[in-house]
Amino acid sequence: MAYEVGLWRIGASGEPARVTSNAIPLESQLETLIAQDSAILGVPLMIIGRQVATSFGGFIDLLGIDGDGVLHVLELKRGRTPREVVAQILDYASWAKELSHDDVLAIYAESRQELPFEVAFSNVFGASPPDELNADLRLTIVAHDADPATERIVSYLSAFTVPINVAFFRYFEDDGRQYLARTWLIDESKPSRTTSVKQRSGTKETWNGQDWYVALGEDTTRSWDDARRYGFVSAGGGAWFSRTLVNLPIGARIFTHIPKVGYVGVGTVTGEARPANEVVLEIDGEPRRFADLDLKARYRHNGDDQDETLSEYVIPVTWIRTVPREQAFWTQGLFANQNSACKLRNKFTLERLLEAFKLDE
Repeated sequence: MAYEVGLWRIGASGEPARVTSNAIPLESQLETLIAQDSAILGVPLMIIGRQVATSFGGFIDLLGIDGDGVLHVLELKRGRTPREVVAQILDYASWAKELSHDDVLAIYAESRQELPFEVAFSNVFGASPPDELNADLRLTIVAHDADPATERIVSYLSAFTVPINVAFFRYFEDDGRQYLARTWLIDESKPSRTTSVKQRSGTKETWNGQDWYVALGEDTTRSWDDARRYGFVSAGGGAWFSRTLVNLPIGARIFTHIPKVGYVGVGTVTGEARPANEVVLEIDGEPRRFADLDLKARYRHNGDDQDETLSEYVIPVTWIRTVPREQAFWTQGLFANQNSACKLRNKFTLERLLEAFKLDE
């Protein structure tokens, strides 16, 4: 059972007078309130569609997405919720779980939003969208009340990790003012509410087979000035940092990003990754040991002389276009990632990088 919300007005004499709750006057009004500010549900959401048509003729009241790329199906009922609504939202879930990355973007586009998806996502969550959209799914029934059968069914499904819950809204009117209060049928803070589903095909954007993202974290260990001058990228200090860079294939086109600065170069990988003390780069047609170069950074980590996994790994690159860090390219919604290297799938980012670096594609 959900906790009941009570509201009392304290009069001039100090005596409390209970304010009675009612169903919100119009279901569409609640839909509009949530669409305007989804925070009233307790979790930041970006609403990507209202009255979203499914393939079998039903319409999802609200379809949202959270900062982790999880889709949220919201079914709204103004008054008391019958148990049939559980079957309805599960039916919607059977359709929504098959939505691909491109499907999610198409639904957003069809809702006639002014901003590109990536920019709107960045405005809401302060970060670029994750690689995967709709890897997980959450189902929320929004209602004033629910009959006992609905509560039993939802609680039973939740016990078997079906990501479903009921958000109860109480609507109050007092002295010309309107108020909303919210409770949940199932405690959303419990760890068991976090679900994970097996990855489905299509939850990531299609990769073009050639473009990669590389993060070059500048500090005393590495320098973009060095990388730009001598033709390389690097990462290290532990297996977690170097493993993705080591997997970059020869011939890959990389777009290099300095975290919190922007994109500074595009180039082609011309050799395999090696620890810095073993690397030989071709400089002006001549092979030169990396350790003998006039470098600004040190490319060493504590303990790397005893443990190779701590080494700074260097990959040779032939640059196509580069700019100084002061001219780095960045705009809201561009892809950024904590990995040293990963496939660059984001079409929004690629289109803008191709333009920024004057690549004819």
